[in-house]
Amino acid sequence: MPKILESATFTLGNGKPVKIPIGQFINNEFVDSVSGKRMDVYNPATGKVIGQVSEADAADVDLAVKAARAAYEKDNRSWGFMQHGRRGALLNKLADLIEANQEELAAIEATDTGKLYKDAYSKDFAGVIATLRYYAGWADKITGKTYNVIPGIHAYSKYEPIGVCGQIIPWNFPAAMFSWKIGPALATGNTIVIKSAETTPLSALKMCEYIKEAGFPPGTVNLITGLGYTAGQAIADHMDVDKVAFTGSGPVGRKIMETAAKTNLKRVTLELGGKSPNIIFDDAKSAKDAAEWAFFGIQMNMGQVCTAGSRILVQEGIADEFTKEFVKLMESVKLGDPFDDSSTHGPLNSSVHFDRVQGWVETGRKEGADTPVCGKDMRKELGGGYFITPTVFTNVKKDSQILSNEVFGPVVSIQTFKTEAEAIAEANRTTYGLASAVFSSNNERLLRMNEAIRAGTVWNNVYNFAHFGVPFGGYKQSGIGRENADAALFNYLETKSVVANMGYVRSPYASL
Repeated sequence: MPKILESATFTLGNGKPVKIPIGQFINNEFVDSVSGKRMDVYNPATGKVIGQVSEADAADVDLAVKAARAAYEKDNRSWGFMQHGRRGALLNKLADLIEANQEELAAIEATDTGKLYKDAYSKDFAGVIATLRYYAGWADKITGKTYNVIPGIHAYSKYEPIGVCGQIIPWNFPAAMFSWKIGPALATGNTIVIKSAETTPLSALKMCEYIKEAGFPPGTVNLITGLGYTAGQAIADHMDVDKVAFTGSGPVGRKIMETAAKTNLKRVTLELGGKSPNIIFDDAKSAKDAAEWAFFGIQMNMGQVCTAGSRILVQEGIADEFTKEFVKLMESVKLGDPFDDSSTHGPLNSSVHFDRVQGWVETGRKEGADTPVCGKDMRKELGGGYFITPTVFTNVKKDSQILSNEVFGPVVSIQTFKTEAEAIAEANRTTYGLASAVFSSNNERLLRMNEAIRAGTVWNNVYNFAHFGVPFGGYKQSGIGRENADAALFNYLETKSVVANMGYVRSPYASL
């Protein structure tokens, strides 16, 4: 095992120093990578390096997988065979420790991602704590069924953990996705090798301190910090990883599926991108109410959300009034320091992503769309951080690239429609199917639209309201499987059928 690394001091965006582990978390120790390489960690609000963490490669992934396998199969007291209620108790203990350190963790998350501190505290980490407690409650409630369908035969099913699970999380909600992944996997008895996104490793590293403090057995959770094409690929390649869960881009999701097929046919769940329609009918509660929800739908986390309502479809009778209200809200955005309570919009997560979003804005303009609000590069004005003002496109051509590609930033298109049928056709005219919304006061219309839209989530008169107690995932190229609620548990379980002769069913060859 490589040498143990001491924690390093990082100065957060609020000026406070905090000790954060910088090593790979393997077998309940923070250790150096085999290569000894380091990755820079940036503060997106300043564009400056605030420290370094260890950079993993395939050799480190192999060590983590070995630790996870040993923790799963060591003996009848290992994680995979532990009394289920004990798993729940440890998840609750972890939630307690995170809650006790919520302010510091939220400050780490805001510094590392660029999201507003108030959101990191009241939304992200409040959700982390609740998610872990939710799955703690499930740990001892996973039961099988009996099947009395054959005379003389007692048949039943039981659920068993899959084994060693590789998990790869994104940079937009690193803490939330950490809890969404480990919660159901641990509750069902699996052990984990989880990789943080290369640009946002800090909150996961800090939470691993609390995993150790809570008393999880060594090797139960192992965290890898490294690049996607090396460490992430090594998880997908590994022949002793039984399942991979990935949240991120479509191209990477395809690569993981391909790798799983070429290696040991490991189980795969994918939560990928979206190009979600937000449909506003004339009979919505009001243009102002719909505009406020649509604003939240695209501005949440600076548009860096897979469910972002980036395609607004508004019925002609309300289109002018809605657009006026919506543009006013987009123009009111206050970019600034994520720790300033008056800020309503932080920076984008990285320089690479900033350039990508700016590129899509330029593409939309070149394609001839109107821009009542157009993204402005605010890096110089705001001290070098990756700040960009929002963009609104109108009069967008139907073959426009910005209508079919996920921008993943504060960029939205407004289209108009006449009839319900036209709205359905346009809403479904996408390769994605993650989320959608319908605003209407007509309940019959809402029911029809809920049936017609091909998406994993359809919000009614609300937007971006994801909850750990409600299944989440996509149709079409938005992914495979579901996160959250009891649906996520079955991502991490194998079903075993037991068929027992009660003593009087004779073999077909008994008389021979």
